Amino acid sequence: MVLKNLFKIFLVLTIISVFQGVQAQDNSRSGVTPLQILLPKESDWNVLDEGKEINFHLQTKGGKGDSIRYNIVSGLAKDMKFDSLGHFVWTPGYDVADRINTTKFFPVVFEAQSLNGETASREVVFKVTHVNRPPQVDELKPFYIQYKTQNLYQVDMNSVRDPDGDPVVFIPILDGGMPEGMKLTAGGEIMWEASTKQFNTLKEGPRYMEFYVEDQPSKARTKGKLRLEITQMDLAPDFTMVPQNPVIKSPENVRINLRFSLSDPNGEGDIASFNFISENKNVPKGALVKNTPTNYEFIWEPGYSFVNDPYDTLAFNMTFYVMDKSQNKREKTVRFVIKNTVDQSERDAYVFGLYKGALVNAWGLLEQMQEKESYLKKAYSRAKKGKRSRSLMNATLGATTGLAPTFTKPGSDTRSYITTIGGTTVATVGALEATEVIGKSTNGLLDRFNYVVQKKNELQNKGDIFAREYSQKSTRRAPDFIKRLDEFKALMNLSGLVALELDANWENKKEATDAAIKKTFKDFMPYSKDEN
Repeated sequence: MVLKNLFKIFLVLTIISVFQGVQAQDNSRSGVTPLQILLPKESDWNVLDEGKEINFHLQTKGGKGDSIRYNIVSGLAKDMKFDSLGHFVWTPGYDVADRINTTKFFPVVFEAQSLNGETASREVVFKVTHVNRPPQVDELKPFYIQYKTQNLYQVDMNSVRDPDGDPVVFIPILDGGMPEGMKLTAGGEIMWEASTKQFNTLKEGPRYMEFYVEDQPSKARTKGKLRLEITQMDLAPDFTMVPQNPVIKSPENVRINLRFSLSDPNGEGDIASFNFISENKNVPKGALVKNTPTNYEFIWEPGYSFVNDPYDTLAFNMTFYVMDKSQNKREKTVRFVIKNTVDQSERDAYVFGLYKGALVNAWGLLEQMQEKESYLKKAYSRAKKGKRSRSLMNATLGATTGLAPTFTKPGSDTRSYITTIGGTTVATVGALEATEVIGKSTNGLLDRFNYVVQKKNELQNKGDIFAREYSQKSTRRAPDFIKRLDEFKALMNLSGLVALELDANWENKKEATDAAIKKTFKDFMPYSKDEN
């Protein structure tokens, strides 16, 4: 029966094998291959630059069906366009990579699917390289020249920018119309005192000077042009502010520093004043500092009390203005937002007070226990001496009583007196000693002495650990400081301390100075405001 069943199984497997072989031969004869995705054959076709478009169609081969639909399984990035027919278009933006990370990789998995359910996928890794763009220079305000004056001009940095965010420098073009004697700094400041001939030439008509704006470190250049002309009218002065933020946000106790550069087409001598008006009257006028006639600084540090609780922030406007002698004025408004913060120095001082106070209590208790230890030590010594004296007296009186018949005459009354007094005294002293009425118990004194020493050593050890662990501000700022402080203080309030028989009215004769505390707890650190 078993052989019959094995034969049936062998027959079925043979038929299946023959069927698969026939099917494979049919596929081979018909030339059917698995569905595959074809990619462009050009070398480095998947390597592209920022701002450069890539455009291609996916193709397939193999498979049983002719109708293929495409999609992206993963990796679809911003601005990528791909339809079901396999058309892919992508132009990577200039913000994909930068001058530090010059390349970036984008893996994309494409999938093709036929109507018969056949699928094929393929991963393509696009490599995008950074493309440096040259700086951009907008039209600049004219440089108005005044006769017999050292004219200063600062190129407006709002009109010069680098699209990649690269730092830029200014480079003069000597053969680009730059007049003799003119200086151009790398920061875009122009200095020129025109001679009589040069000024008369400008009277005939405006002139232009050219310069380069070069980004770093790629050294890409863009040519800028500045119009030079003499002052025809009393133009309003102007100023620039660094940083150029219209909103200044700062926490309390942090210095705010704004720098101002003033200019006037008619020359700096025409500038009459530069000042500010604040909506908040607590901003001091002395915060504005004059360095030179054309250079000012606003230096202000709002204190911890500037924003009063319960407010989180305090916002107000300040208007800075420059005015010339003809009352021409230019102004800019800046909004200040001051955030309420905790005075860390005050909290540090408060927490240090808790730290030191606990150690002062421990120091005082140790001093009292030291006195108690000395007292018990002396009492124990006196008790031991008293017991030896009583034993010597017992022995002396007993010997006197026993020897009385020897050194007294027979029948004498003296013998009976000695025996009576000596025996009675020995008996009385022995009874008193047995009940420890005379003197104190040496055993009790020794037990209390050992207990005091044990508690003193325990408090000294815990105090050394506490003083060392929280000697720095940073550790006292930790959240677990208060918990550890309570644990240390609880050690000094143990009910077992009652057994020490310490005087509740005891007063320490020594002053709790930093030096005294440090002598007891060597890792104690006095408070320092300069400590971080």
